[in-house]
Amino acid sequence: MLKFKDLSFWERSSYLDDIDFTIVGSGIVGLTTSLFLKSKFPNSKILIIERGYLPTGASTKNAGFACFGSPTELFDDLKNMEEKAVWDTFSFRYEGLKTLFEIIPPSSFDFNPCSSWDLIQKKENDLSDDFIDYINEKTQLITGEHTVYSKDDNISNHLGFKNIYTSYKNRLEGSIHTGKLIQELYKKVVSADIKVLFGLSLKSFESHEHHVWLDTNYGEFKSNNLVICTNGFAKQFLKEDILPARAQVVITKPISNLKINGTFHLESGYYYFRNVQDRILLGGGRNLDFAGETTENIETSQLIQNKLNELLSQVILPNTQFEIDYSWAGIMGVGNVKKPIILKTNKNVAFGVRMGGMGVAIGSEVGRKLANLF
Repeated sequence: MLKFKDLSFWERSSYLDDIDFTIVGSGIVGLTTSLFLKSKFPNSKILIIERGYLPTGASTKNAGFACFGSPTELFDDLKNMEEKAVWDTFSFRYEGLKTLFEIIPPSSFDFNPCSSWDLIQKKENDLSDDFIDYINEKTQLITGEHTVYSKDDNISNHLGFKNIYTSYKNRLEGSIHTGKLIQELYKKVVSADIKVLFGLSLKSFESHEHHVWLDTNYGEFKSNNLVICTNGFAKQFLKEDILPARAQVVITKPISNLKINGTFHLESGYYYFRNVQDRILLGGGRNLDFAGETTENIETSQLIQNKLNELLSQVILPNTQFEIDYSWAGIMGVGNVKKPIILKTNKNVAFGVRMGGMGVAIGSEVGRKLANLF
């Protein structure tokens, strides 16, 4: 293991000397924060450090939904949150997607404006026409778009679902290729002369008047400023309302003549699925075991894997043979409120964490706001 003390002059001067900003985390928030900082301070030296060989949390492990609010989620939120907070959250997600599309052309990461459907399984969970009119009015004020939400009673007939009573369509949502998004952001970061070091884990830091000392698995180094963008892993550095939340996903082998196209939500968004290259990708189930899924352990659990298989066979693909190709998990950051933490703890340390499972939608806007703290 090559420690910092053993680096050559060329290596130290290129990567570790005279750093203006060190960003911890190479996911959507970390990468976009670096780009906004470079735009604001073009002569600055910026280093991103990442403990894994890929982003460790959820940026390359999510389902690839470009979403900002399903009707049942809005219905539940309006029962449990102040109305203004609900629509502020909605607006932040919508504006965040616009920010992302300004940074990276959406076609480069396969953005597909395929719409989304919120699937209703029981008649008693159906939403009133008045409620749909209400959220359409509110949505128009934020997006400028008319009739974003509409009822679709024929979704099961069209796509072969079973045990679905009705559905609600959001015509503005879509899907992306998560891996390509991170690749495009990384290319932009490198072309901006921002340095990235993988396999480098922050153990602790100590803030001083004009700099921050960072202690890592390879030794110590100094940076003028530190920005932590580790989302659900930030609890070790920040005593705020933030917890890790594991999300599990399965994907089938390719299925011939697969009719399903679009993005879909079940049970207020606790389950979600889509077509990916003639496969069904299905994730969720954290609501089955909130305590067990409040973990930094990036593994799958049999309880949730069994439930995902059950949904595939009984609801999504009831008359179709399928095989699970593989499964995985990612770690989100959640709290008691649906609002990210964008916080400067002193003049040279800041945090952008707790994406609440909406990193694709809000991550880049969090990056913009983080950069504006300096």
